Order: sequence, then C-alpha cells, then structure tokens
Amino acid sequence: MRDTLPKIFKEIAETYPDSPAQGFKKTRDGNFIFLTYREVHHIVRHFAAGLAELGVVRGDHIGLISDNRPEWQHADLGILALGAIDVPRGCDATTGDLRYILGTAECRIVVTENNTQVEKICGEKDGLPKLNTVISFDPVKPETVEKATGLGIKIYQFEEILTRGETWYEQHPDYVAAEVEKGKADDLACIIFTSGTTGEPKGVMLEHRNFITQLDEIPDRLNIVHGDKVICVLPIWHAFQRACEYIIISTGSTLCYSKPMASVLLKDFQLLNPQIMPAVPRVFEALYDGINKTMRKTGGIVYNMFTFFVTIGTLQCRISRKLFRQKPSFHKNSLFFYWVALVIPWLILTPLKKLGDVLVFKKVRAKLGNNFKEGVSGGGALPPAIDEFFWVCGIKVVEGYGLTETAPVVAVRPFAKPVIRTVGKAIRGVEIKIVDEDGNECPMGKKGVVMVRGGVVMRGYYNKPELTKKAIDVNGWFNTGDIGVMTINNELMLRGRMKDTIVLLGGENVEPLPIEMKMNESRFISQSVVVGQDERFLSALVVPAKDEVLIYARENYIKYDTYTDLLKTDAIKKLFDNEIQNLVSPKTGFKAFERIASFTLLEKPFEVGVELSAKQEIMRYKLSEIYEKEIKAMYK
Repeated sequence: MRDTLPKIFKEIAETYPDSPAQGFKKTRDGNFIFLTYREVHHIVRHFAAGLAELGVVRGDHIGLISDNRPEWQHADLGILALGAIDVPRGCDATTGDLRYILGTAECRIVVTENNTQVEKICGEKDGLPKLNTVISFDPVKPETVEKATGLGIKIYQFEEILTRGETWYEQHPDYVAAEVEKGKADDLACIIFTSGTTGEPKGVMLEHRNFITQLDEIPDRLNIVHGDKVICVLPIWHAFQRACEYIIISTGSTLCYSKPMASVLLKDFQLLNPQIMPAVPRVFEALYDGINKTMRKTGGIVYNMFTFFVTIGTLQCRISRKLFRQKPSFHKNSLFFYWVALVIPWLILTPLKKLGDVLVFKKVRAKLGNNFKEGVSGGGALPPAIDEFFWVCGIKVVEGYGLTETAPVVAVRPFAKPVIRTVGKAIRGVEIKIVDEDGNECPMGKKGVVMVRGGVVMRGYYNKPELTKKAIDVNGWFNTGDIGVMTINNELMLRGRMKDTIVLLGGENVEPLPIEMKMNESRFISQSVVVGQDERFLSALVVPAKDEVLIYARENYIKYDTYTDLLKTDAIKKLFDNEIQNLVSPKTGFKAFERIASFTLLEKPFEVGVELSAKQEIMRYKLSEIYEKEIKAMYK
C-alpha cells in the first residue's frame, strides 16, 4: 500500500476510473448524482493546482470549515496533494471556536461552505491576523465580498479556483503529481481540534500513517469491497467520518452523503440500497425508536406478534452466543456442559426465531434495502439493548472504538464472527493494554485504564508539548482516559471514562455511562445524565421522550394545561420513578449505591453545541453550570 493518502487515491482512481466515487443529492426530485473516481481525481488535481497558484506550499495550514458535501473531499484531497495540512471543523462552530481554531493554527487560507460561514470567519479578522483568503463552495453575496475586501481578505468561489487551477495545471502539468510523490508517511495530514467535551479544544496532529495504518485490516474485518455503497451521516470534519472516507477510497467503494434524520435516512436507504452505514450510536437508537414506535402505533395482533418474536429471538440469540462463543469470556471454559444444558431450549427456540424472521424481522430489514450488510457504530458506546435488538433482527451492527488522538480506530468488532458487548481486538499495527492506577498491567477480566500504542497514535497536540507528554509516555503508550477490560481472547470491553467517574461521599466509585444506557432503555426516556460527585447518593437529569409521555397521559386520562405542567404532575413523576427504579436495581445487576435516589425532568432536549458535542456526546463539564439550580435542588 502507498504511504500517503493522495498516492492511494491516485492509484485507486487509475485502477477504477469509471467506478462511482461519490453520491449526493442535487436534483430537485431528490435523486442522487454520482461522480466517478476519474471525475473526482480531475477535480482534486485542479483544486490542488488552484491552491498552488495562490501560493500554497508544503506544510501550510488551510482551514476547512464545512458540513457534509462532496466538495469537502475534493478540497481535503487537493490540500493533501500539495503536502499542505487542513484544519477542519463543521458549520456549527461558533465564532469563538473559529477564532481559536483558525488563529491557533495560523491559517492564511480558509475553505468554507457558504456566505454565512464567510461572514463568521471574516468577522473574526481581528483575531486572525494571518487570514487573507477565503474560498467558498457556495456563492457569496456582493456586500460580503465588499466588506471582506475592506478587511484585506480576498474571496474566491470554489468553481473559480477550479477554473484557475485548470489553466495553471496546463501550464505546469507535472507540478501536482510531483508534490504528491514527495509525500511521506510521517507528513502531517490534518490538525483536528477536539470538540471539547472536557474543556478547551486541543489540536490533534494526525499524520498520513495514522490513517493508513487502519487501511491495512479494517476493510477485511468489515467486509468492505469494491463497488459497495456506504451511506454516511457523520460530521464530515470528525476523525471517524474522515477515516471512513479514506477506507471507502482505499477499496474503490462509493461514498453516499445523507443526513442523520430518520425520515431522510430511510428514504435514502430505499434510493441507494447501500451495503454499509457508519454512524454514531444515536443514529442506531433513532432507527430502533422509530421501529418500536411504528409497532406500538400499529397495535393489535401485529404489535403482539412483534413483541413475542423479539422476546423469543432475544432468548434464542443469547443461547446461540453462549454455545458458539460469541459472548465475552474471561477464563478458559468448556462448552460441553453448556451444550448439555442448553441444546434442547436452543432446538425449540430456533424454529420460532426463524418463523419470526419470516413474519417480522424480514420486514424490518427491508427498511434498509435489499443489499444492507452492516452498520458500524462508533464515536460513543452502543447501548446494550440496541446492540441486542439489531442482532435479533438479523441486522449486523458492529461496534468500533477509538479517539481523535488515534485517527480514530483502535479496534472494531469483526463482521464474520462478532462477540457482543465488545469492540473486538486491536487492529493490525496497534497494541492495547489495561493498566491499574499504578501503571501496572491488569490481568484479563480486571478493569483499568485503556492504553494504546502503534501506528494510529497521533504525533501530539499542536503547540502543547506538556499535554503531549502527559498523554503519551516515553514508550509510546497513549493514555486514552477510557476504562476497559480485556477478555481471554484479547477483545476489548469498555466500561466508561476515567474523567466521568463519580466519587460519592462514602468513597464509592460509580461509572455513570452503564446506568444512563440502562435508563435510556425506557421508551419514556430520551436522554439522561447521572450526577452526584461528592454527594451522598446519585441523582439524574432526565429528558423525557415527549411523544411517549403525551400518549401515556392521554391513555391514562391525566389532566394538564401545558407540557410543562404535565411533567410536574404526580402521575408522571410516579411513572418515571417506577421506570428508573425497575431499570436500575440489584435485579438488573446494579449495586445498591448505584440506584438513582432523585431525578429532575427537563423539558428541553439536550442540544449540540450546548450540552452535546458535535458527535452528540454529553459535555459533562458544562452540565454543572447549565443545570446548577436543578442539581442543587435534588440534594436539598
């Protein structure tokens, strides 16, 4: 395999020139347009040439501020072709984010999406002294151009750069290809500023080799082959989506852009008939919720049949996983006694599971088209209930693990023989170990901090050498800050994050994530966050599933004037108390000190940029400020 991303792209474009590289919607009727690898390569060359004409040279930092669209990949590959380094972020970035990111990275040129983003960036000129050029994918208003010119900033249209680049390329036909060949594996590809779930964003420096290490094994582990359509809904600037794009390119597959909204996504599934979808857990939760809501609304014999076969299928799958070693194991054991005890129940349940497959689950799978092979969940923990539901339905959802600092994939559950509740073994070229508080390696089955070493580990944090030293030790081991445990077969199971650990007054350490995922299994709970640091007991901030609560109120004749009033009624409070106590209890595997003693119902869902990061993770450090009053009230 070639040693830089542009070299790999060039090789694939020459091998599969007529294969579709990108699919996106630009037609009024919502149909997809496809660009071939030859066409994309043509655009990338000309954009690189256009940047070269503007004076971009190897090592320059180029801002890339955009949401999901095909031009993002064109710009990214064009920047990398010259040996330059892109500094990406999405359009949801605040002006403060942009000032910090683009200013810290000292970007002279920024490629962005539209007039709104141009205005935001130019408005921060005082904090961006080196900024002199902005390139917009979409048209920019004349008044915005005039204002930018007054600030000493030149505005170009993306198409204008392509046109200029085509002319420059004809005059310098060997320049771009020569720059591509100069590239080395340890060249920087990008500086991705973390979304800040724990405070000030840090610039993660990722080299070409960090991404290329993943290309060695992941396509085989996930069964991605030439010609597959991969439907993408992840934030395009994030490391997870970025790795997906390079994996897709390396296999000559097709990247298809969609949106993480159930109504849009399901329609696109029917239009595209894709094989694979990488997404954050929240997307799979939305699909799960949508299926269950549809069945409950249908009601009657259809809903009863659905519930029956899900129950039967769950039992059958649990037995199958035990019999065929698809369940985590922490010590050597023989399957003989399992087979003696479980073979008869398995033989009884398997025909019923197959009947459910014909009557129920086949219809569920049809929603994802005829060719769908698997979903790939990453960017957060996949809730166990969601994991098991898709397993029962015969829809493979494999879970991966990684961080921005590891470009991001460290491990991923294999397509061929997945082991539930794990994220699989480390990919080739990567090592994982679990260490205790003293840095000693833990035996299998013992919980500790996940450490990672290998080709995926970042160069370091941009202009933060002290933070880099804290994160990566002298032997190259990166401290992920995640808590995990290794199985006897070296599969990794995650248990939460060190920084999220809640320490109660009694000294008990609590990992909030497993509790939150269990609470979220309730159809009445949309989101939840466990709190209780330095308190006597745990409490929770709970966002109700509004539609389900309103249905419950109607069915139980609860009187109320507004939704706000409804959440304050004794009947609704009792409903949530019963749900939480039944889900989080010793019967479901939780310790006594892990029970939720108090909760507050929040009317407003958590929002990206407020309580959630761009990949929809809870930014816990913000909650104590945003909900200070509500949290204090639970401990009076």
